[in-house]
Amino acid sequence: MRVAPSIEHDVFCPTLLREIESCLERFVQDASYTTKLREAVGYSLLGGGKRLRPLLALRCCEACGASTKDALEAAAAVEMVHAFSLVHDDLPALDNDAIRRGRPTAHVAYGEAMAILAGDALLALAMHAACSTARNPSRIAHEVTNATSAMITGQVYDTLGGFPEAMPPAERLSLVHNHKTGALIRCACRVGALCAEARPEHFAALDRWGDLVGLMFQAVDDLLDVTQSAEHVGKAVGKDSDAGKLTYPSVYGIDATRHEVCRLRREALATLEPLGERAEHLLAITEYLAARTR
Repeated sequence: MRVAPSIEHDVFCPTLLREIESCLERFVQDASYTTKLREAVGYSLLGGGKRLRPLLALRCCEACGASTKDALEAAAAVEMVHAFSLVHDDLPALDNDAIRRGRPTAHVAYGEAMAILAGDALLALAMHAACSTARNPSRIAHEVTNATSAMITGQVYDTLGGFPEAMPPAERLSLVHNHKTGALIRCACRVGALCAEARPEHFAALDRWGDLVGLMFQAVDDLLDVTQSAEHVGKAVGKDSDAGKLTYPSVYGIDATRHEVCRLRREALATLEPLGERAEHLLAITEYLAARTR
């Protein structure tokens, strides 16, 4: 299944993307950083990317009846944590990647020391953004902090191991992906709902939807890693399997992974039913994430 142009345009709404970029740029420019640190932070945060996580926050806020503008700061916070994770993930001590989004990674462009400090600065900036929200700032900061901790835990499992000895590979895979990728995607959905002061049943639906699309996102990512070229996806491919890391294809095989993506898609779409017509954009995001090729 290919992504229809109309779905992709709906997901990556140019107006929302401009608002996200403007918000991110404002926080970077207002930060009390040295010129070189601000440049490295800007390179890491403002250098492209799909902006999926902040879009999730905005659309979840909208699906609960509020304006997308109510969730901009929270969305920025989630994207800053994501950018921080990529900067540190690419370092030689972890994944040792030289290319991200089709250009040199931060440590290649600025050196390891500045890349580490830029990642630190992005995490601090994320907490500042989370505390700047108009509604539920302390709860949103708590959500972002918890998701960051979970993501780092997932990185530890993925990179260094430490699983219980008797845990089967499928359970290990679920543990890694629920933490490393799923936590921040779920957080984006939760903070969007919090910015809208969502009804409990709508918050629960978006929390569950975030779980499902987070797993689906990673399953598709794992498929792309073994079926697409580095030029197409804009980053190194095949490294996870070469390093012996747990991935959906390595545990289940390619065909079974595709079936799992279809199952997660169906369940995610059904989870949105309590939101009615307001979930229109989230339905489009679900379809996009199931069929994306990069």
